[in-house]
Amino acid sequence: MSDFNEELDARGLNCPLPILRAKKAINGLENGETLKIIATDPGSVKDFEAFCKQTGNELVSTAEDGSEFTFFIKKAG
Repeated sequence: MSDFNEELDARGLNCPLPILRAKKAINGLENGETLKIIATDPGSVKDFEAFCKQTGNELVSTAEDGSEFTFFIKKAG
């Protein structure tokens, strides 16, 4: 997916920092806009799934490339 409004580089950060930074970034987006997150913490996969369920935001996609994980989250509107 290449259509996003903002990108967050959370590489090298461990739980809970990727979630906290993503929450702050999403709060700055308009409803329906998409945040791309790149993380290296393997725990972030489950963390972002849980985060989206709790907040109502949509986890559009998750991808793994070696030790990097890419998430696209659409802000609920």
